[in-house]
Amino acid sequence: MEEEGAAGDRFEECSVSVSGGGESRWVNGSETGESSDLKDPSPLDGDGIGGGGEFERDGRGSFRRRFPKKPRRVNSLDVEAMEVGGISHHHSRDLPTWQTLGLAFQTLGVVYGDLGTSPLYVFADVFSRVPIESGVDILGALSLVMYTIALIPLAKYVFVVLKANDNGEGGTFALYSLICRYANVSVLPNRQTADEHISSYRLQLPTPELQRALNIKETLEKTSTLQTILLLLVLMGTSMVIGDGILTPAISVMSAVSGLHGEIKGFGENSVVIVSIIILVVLFSIQQFGTGKMSFLFAPILALWFFSLGSIGIHNLVKHDITVLRALNPAYIYYFFRKNSRDAWSALGGCVLCITGAEAMFADLGHFSVRSIQVAFSCVVFPCLLLAYMGQAAYLMQHPQSTSRIFYDSVPSALFWPVFAVATLSAMIASQAMISATFSCVKQSMALGCFPRLKIVHTSRRLMGQIYIPVINWFLMVMCVIVVAIFRSTTDIANAYGIAEVGVMIATTTLVTLVMLLIWQTNLLLALCFPLVFGSVELVYLSAVLSKILQGGWLPLAFASAFLCIMYTWNYGSVLKYRSEMREKISMDLMLELGSSLGTVRVPGIGLLYNELVQGIPSIFGQFLLSLPAIHSTIVFVCIKYVPVPVVPQGERFLFRRVCPRDYHMFRCVARYGYKDVRKEDHRAFEQLLVESLERFLRREAQENALDGDGGGLEPPGRGVGVDALRVPLLQGQRSGEAAPERMQEEEEGEGLEYEEEVAALREAVETGGFTYLMGYGDVRARKESVFIKKLVINYFYAFLRRNCRAGAASMSVPHMNILQASITYMV
Repeated sequence: MEEEGAAGDRFEECSVSVSGGGESRWVNGSETGESSDLKDPSPLDGDGIGGGGEFERDGRGSFRRRFPKKPRRVNSLDVEAMEVGGISHHHSRDLPTWQTLGLAFQTLGVVYGDLGTSPLYVFADVFSRVPIESGVDILGALSLVMYTIALIPLAKYVFVVLKANDNGEGGTFALYSLICRYANVSVLPNRQTADEHISSYRLQLPTPELQRALNIKETLEKTSTLQTILLLLVLMGTSMVIGDGILTPAISVMSAVSGLHGEIKGFGENSVVIVSIIILVVLFSIQQFGTGKMSFLFAPILALWFFSLGSIGIHNLVKHDITVLRALNPAYIYYFFRKNSRDAWSALGGCVLCITGAEAMFADLGHFSVRSIQVAFSCVVFPCLLLAYMGQAAYLMQHPQSTSRIFYDSVPSALFWPVFAVATLSAMIASQAMISATFSCVKQSMALGCFPRLKIVHTSRRLMGQIYIPVINWFLMVMCVIVVAIFRSTTDIANAYGIAEVGVMIATTTLVTLVMLLIWQTNLLLALCFPLVFGSVELVYLSAVLSKILQGGWLPLAFASAFLCIMYTWNYGSVLKYRSEMREKISMDLMLELGSSLGTVRVPGIGLLYNELVQGIPSIFGQFLLSLPAIHSTIVFVCIKYVPVPVVPQGERFLFRRVCPRDYHMFRCVARYGYKDVRKEDHRAFEQLLVESLERFLRREAQENALDGDGGGLEPPGRGVGVDALRVPLLQGQRSGEAAPERMQEEEEGEGLEYEEEVAALREAVETGGFTYLMGYGDVRARKESVFIKKLVINYFYAFLRRNCRAGAASMSVPHMNILQASITYMV
């Protein structure tokens, strides 16, 4: 169907299909909440709980007879559906001490594998760039490594960045959600006033005296360019994390397997590559069992690995040269640079490998807790790593020619095979840190509308952050195999690895600084010290690793650019699609002209029309009215909306609002979810929950109407209450103080009768007609007069992503025999 003018942008295509199939659970995992709220200038297009009296028109006396009074126009999206039963969300910060220690033990197997295996290759890479000519070279390199670990993972992440978590969730998108909750800077149009009253939404905002924070907030909100730059920074950081998920397994496994290169005769480069690929395939194949199961399996191995690092380090210190403790004096860093100048600067590219995996401490935070990660690093990881590097430096003081195999050469010969076995297993586990971090970042970006919908499997019943994404898992495996097969050595992979790691750290530093300025009550001097200290160090490291772009450094940049294009294109297309839906929504005038029959036959049953609008009637509803011979007696516009918080409490999940006059039997339900929330309800449980919540809404609406003292008059369209009404209970006796007792009794009886009739009709619809899921598929196409780049992005790239992402029906897993689907094309 195609019409001229603006209407042609709305009803260009229409198809309604009924599909049959089996029955399955209601599972979300990944349905992206692209829905949002844009201000609607037309009061007639809004939703209200008011009935026919809302619109005072001639010839509509039938509405007035059924509606003896007009209720106060309340924004009933703030009428909660009361609390519903269910498992409460788990907050790891409330864990007892013994459970925190248990989680700290598990973090060894998930979070710290990458950091823990860095002694396999750090000194080998550093001294491939700076030859050892004197003890100053060894002491300077050791001092660089020690203070890098102390400054970045310990000082920055453990003591500062982990505290910038979003209710227990970490990563670049968690920081972005914090900023978006305080300042309206998100280019994703998903903000509503009602969302600010979610309990997990509240922040400790700066005091009014901090005019600096308010000025920054105002500048960000008014400058669209800054908002776009902020989003691109977040997307780039996330892309770098995904790049880390590809490079970490490759370099960790190859570094461990290469220990056999000089130990077994005939075990050459080809053998290293083949064995590494086999191990990588096994590693990614077991991801489906979940982080929790693997952490219990991996944690003892990593605990043994860290014990081995510390023990071997102490042995080498005592046996070879304990005087390397002089490297605690940072002056040796100066001597190192003075002696080697440009070569020392190049060696920073190898030194940065000692902190690879530090970002996993923050990105994997959702899998564990802040305290558990802090305890594990401070008490186990940090001291063992220092001892390991000191021991290797002590061995090099006596054997400077052993730089290429420093780790295995420094191991006592009697312990080689046990240590090799543990090192190989640890290298496999090291990859787990960034794989888990990649899963977390992809899920967050999907929930915030910046990544195509993918299937997400929640692998833990207790901890919501433990997830598995099959498509991402197999993609990482294929790319890791390709990287190992092409590069065939750890040196070139190390050049690529450093760029990805430092890029993520710089993005995190920038976002945490903004959080300190906007949200935390941080002194301006202290807030600026954070980027000056840590950002300066990271920029120095970045300058060193960027010099190796031609030697493999291009790889993470290529990965990051590809993922950045995917995420930004998805976000761009989704925003255009939503704005088109808002612009083309059906006007209330048209609905009133159709009457309560909606211009067709109303048959028993409840139609759940899924759409992305939180306000107004979606244009896809017109397609169902035109194409179906009948429509259900009760219509509920269901909007799955993700808000920038990790978790929405169950009792605050549903918001209801009446659409059109009462005899239309049309409602809006906004189901709000955080980016960490899990939706695993069976579709029957969801249906029952929705009906119970709707009945509670109707009861509270009737009570509110009975307490209204202006029952006889009709308000003009568009009149409503302010936002302050959202912060007070709906039932307030003082509002009815001016009404006469007799009138109050009559109104209560009338409202009670209407409530009973409507509830009875609702239950009859459930029993006789059941539920039908009306799924709308909205496609977007660029207008003919659009520029070429826009046509390319929207018509081909974005269209390809939409065709190949997880569909809404698949995300919800409802019975196919209960689904009706219509499509519509918007011209943008």
